[in-house]
Amino acid sequence: MLDLVVQGSRNEDRWRRPVSDLDASHPIVLGRDAGTWSIPWDDRISRQHVRMTREGKQLRVRRIAAARNPIFFKGQQSEEFLISVGEHFVVGATTFTLVDRPQLDSPDPEGELTQHAFDAQQLRRNPFRDAGQRIEVLRRLPELISGSNSDQELWVRVATVLLQGIPSASAVAVVGLNRSDAPEISVQHFDSRVPTSQERAPSASLVRKSLESGESILHLWNGGRESQFTQLDGIDWAFCVPVISGTDGLGLYVAGAMAGLFNGPAGNAASQAADVLQDDLKFSELVATTIGNLRDMRALQRRQAGLQQFFAPVVMNALGNKETEDALAPRETELSALFCDLRGFSRQSEKAQGRLLELLERVSEALGVMTRHILDSGGVIGDFHGDAAMGFWGWPIAQVDAPGRACAAALAILEEFTSAGSDGRLADFRCGIGISSGRAVAGRIGTVDQVKVTAFGPVVNLSSRLEGMTKQLSAEILVDEITARYVRDFVPPTTCRIRRLARVRPAGIETPLVVSQILPPEGPLCGLTDADIATYEEALDALLDKRWGDAFERLHAVPAADRAKDFLTVYIAQHGRVAPSDWNGVIDLPKY
Repeated sequence: MLDLVVQGSRNEDRWRRPVSDLDASHPIVLGRDAGTWSIPWDDRISRQHVRMTREGKQLRVRRIAAARNPIFFKGQQSEEFLISVGEHFVVGATTFTLVDRPQLDSPDPEGELTQHAFDAQQLRRNPFRDAGQRIEVLRRLPELISGSNSDQELWVRVATVLLQGIPSASAVAVVGLNRSDAPEISVQHFDSRVPTSQERAPSASLVRKSLESGESILHLWNGGRESQFTQLDGIDWAFCVPVISGTDGLGLYVAGAMAGLFNGPAGNAASQAADVLQDDLKFSELVATTIGNLRDMRALQRRQAGLQQFFAPVVMNALGNKETEDALAPRETELSALFCDLRGFSRQSEKAQGRLLELLERVSEALGVMTRHILDSGGVIGDFHGDAAMGFWGWPIAQVDAPGRACAAALAILEEFTSAGSDGRLADFRCGIGISSGRAVAGRIGTVDQVKVTAFGPVVNLSSRLEGMTKQLSAEILVDEITARYVRDFVPPTTCRIRRLARVRPAGIETPLVVSQILPPEGPLCGLTDADIATYEEALDALLDKRWGDAFERLHAVPAADRAKDFLTVYIAQHGRVAPSDWNGVIDLPKY
């Protein structure tokens, strides 16, 4: 693979990146402000200065017309040229060198080989000899690597950190070991302090031993020479430190020469080298640990991002704190269920027979309104039924204010639909909402083939029945007695208001129930005043007490815009304003 090595006037002003994937249709631009290919340290380089494409094992380099300063190739100003492996060009004080990235060297260098193995605990027990220099580089490590936007960018930064933190290193590499039945090792990124056209490839046997054992492995090559170092391609030692991560098998490979590694008699070089290099091993192990933690965190973030469309934030938080089996296990709990149905769909379907995709987009947006407000109030999306959505509160964590959360979500949904007007995707759509609270089962529910997170039980069924009753009672949001009691006791009227509508027995249900309506606070969103609500409830009490004439009169005192009062008014009128002899206060609702 081909790499481009960019080196400024200072040691820290450098980077190395692969260019093998370039072609005429995917050129790269070099400059001070060129994204991944930026050279920010040289003010003689324009924001966009050089355009490059690959032609086989060469790079075609062109100066961009707007660039201020010339490009020098082989000592001459050039507007366009081809460079081969080992050649370079210069802009300002920065050198650009094309090199062939070393892969893996199967045979180890000839000569005597000494191997040392270190585990992470052993390395961490030994203090740094030159702690000041190492700690300064380590202090900058999280900032350097956390800003990388891709694995390749991360490897570039890691290589820079290793070369800065290990002055004796000649070359560094990020190596990988796949975890298949026939594991193969590969060089993910390679960098050297002084790039040449013939760089020493990492030792395949050293990398394999380290990554398969999970230990840091150091190899020292003597070659039978009497001198302090072998001078074998400038490499006398190399070590590999595994990156402990749950995502893949990675390692950090570092190699260098003994020359200048320490001061001492030549004959003691081999015996002293392993001890001296422990500082470099320890430094590399700390870098590897940081990388492993970062990659595990990113893998978790990717998994969570992929799950966010399936799980509510409250479920994702529970998954982050527990094992999946425990977090999603079905269990009985107190919860509030909300069932929201889209109104106007059938009518819009008839109008949009030739524009069904457009209708689908509108319905999707309407369902998005429902789900967004359910999730924003800490709820969980339990299911979709055609053009209806079911949400619930109280699982996976207990929420003592679940009824209040459900009512807040219902009002937010209603307000968005009401304020949509006649334009936009929500135009002509309305909704009906039913809320009930009580004991239910929630969690991962399904078969061995397919599961989903939802809730089931009488409470969920009741919320669906209440939603259906909103059509019969002409009220947008209906709640059961438990939810109504919570709102009366704990929710201030500045948040929402409650009024009893009637005592009814829905078709197919033996036990009657008192249904109540959730209303916005007094103000522009609701034309009913607190006094109007009180008048209606006085009418309901008169109805229950068989004083139907009184009830009928009081209902007429409620503003005519209140559609919910029409249900009782019509019911009383149908009976001649006189309570039947067997009146027990329960209105039997027909099947809707």
